[in-house]
Amino acid sequence: MNGRLRTYLEAEIEALKTKGLFRLPRVLESAAGPRVRMDGRDIIQLSSNNYLGLTLHPKVVAAARRAVEEFGAGPGAVRSIAGTMSLHLELENRLSRFKSTEAALVFQSGYTANVGVVSTLMQEGDLIVSDELNHASIIDGCRLCKAERAIYRHLDYGHLRDILKAARRKNTAKILVVADGVFSMDGDVSDLKAIRTLCREFDAIPMVDDAHATGVLGSHGRGSVDHFGLQDDWDIQIGTMSKAFGVMGGYVCCPRLLVDFYIHRARPFLFSSSHPPAVTAACIAAVEVMETEPEWHARLWDNTRFFKEGLKRLGFNTGNSVTPITPVIIGSGARAARFSDELFGAGVFAQGIFFPMVAEEKSRLRTIVMATHTRRDLEEALGIFEEVGKSLGVI
Repeated sequence: MNGRLRTYLEAEIEALKTKGLFRLPRVLESAAGPRVRMDGRDIIQLSSNNYLGLTLHPKVVAAARRAVEEFGAGPGAVRSIAGTMSLHLELENRLSRFKSTEAALVFQSGYTANVGVVSTLMQEGDLIVSDELNHASIIDGCRLCKAERAIYRHLDYGHLRDILKAARRKNTAKILVVADGVFSMDGDVSDLKAIRTLCREFDAIPMVDDAHATGVLGSHGRGSVDHFGLQDDWDIQIGTMSKAFGVMGGYVCCPRLLVDFYIHRARPFLFSSSHPPAVTAACIAAVEVMETEPEWHARLWDNTRFFKEGLKRLGFNTGNSVTPITPVIIGSGARAARFSDELFGAGVFAQGIFFPMVAEEKSRLRTIVMATHTRRDLEEALGIFEEVGKSLGVI
């Protein structure tokens, strides 16, 4: 290894260890269910994005198995050359109907969808206006293009209005306003009606990243645009297949004209291989399950209310969450890391979240319940939280 590189890396790793923040990923040794085998232990899982439990749904698993037999293991090419299969078009049609848009385009992940959509659309002379707590993929999409950037204070739509008003005075070309539908670290929700009103007033393009809202908000989990009744008045919806849908991949749902533009210009679409058949077929089945089996959505919210109320009753600081993402705010990164380790030792996995994902003084555990957790699972987890919280002086 290059000597300068080694010196740099050793210093960075040592700094993490000194702060108690050096962590290697825990290893899952079973399917991603509500109870898992992890690092050789049987654990209650409270850090999965598998909101509805569809990773293990029989229809989703069976669809993947059939697709391998019929279409093989992989697509053989990028979408723009010879890798677009009938399955990809079926998935895009299903997604556009589910989200009530003209069209949809599938990307390799939610990350690449955000990066591709933002960096391709916005050019020099344009402006991107972003909530200060938006996901890293949105931030990276902004960095990859020559458009100017402005950040509005979290959920502060008066501040957003001031930025848009100033931009229009400067005769800015295109303006994109982008926000998470549900914020992944705090579990709070963007007011899309307020954003849409401002976009209409100042001729801006509204975009939402619905990664943590799809499957959670709206009718049958259709997301935040549906939740606010804006299906006919919203330009760009980004999403992922790796959370509530339980598989993997990303997508944009939007007007047909935008999809045609991205097919010809979006570099993640043009220069990465398409989804393998098993993944694509599983995604199609997951959309169907979400549409036709609303009981999973109902169970998710029943479990969310029970667990959230339990944490609050015990005296934990859960911030302003109104969704299944419930942070347990601890304070310093080292203290949050120790809390997470103690929970794991007692039988619960709740990931510690530290800087740079959140501010150092707001380090936390991020808990997410699933529709497939039983009441016994959640009662046991709350008991362990109480025990560890008292032993560490958090409650």
